Amino acid sequence: MYKNRASSGRNNISGSNIAHIRKELCPKVSQRLLADKMQLEGIELDKNAIQRIESGARFITDIELKTFAKVLEVSYEELLEE
Repeated sequence: MYKNRASSGRNNISGSNIAHIRKELCPKVSQRLLADKMQLEGIELDKNAIQRIESGARFITDIELKTFAKVLEVSYEELLEE
């Protein structure tokens, strides 16, 4: 059991925001394409890792959060909003 889980039982507060922003992009971005974009920035994630992040099953490091913000073209604050 993780000690740092949010009261919602999720391991991160950014995953649902990442999923929402990803789905709103035009043209639409799949989890696989997002993973590919993250890899181009030096972050080794695959589609399954993106799925676990978005569902809240996986923690997100600060380096990953910074790269998600860059790839999705949003601020850190937008990813951290509850």
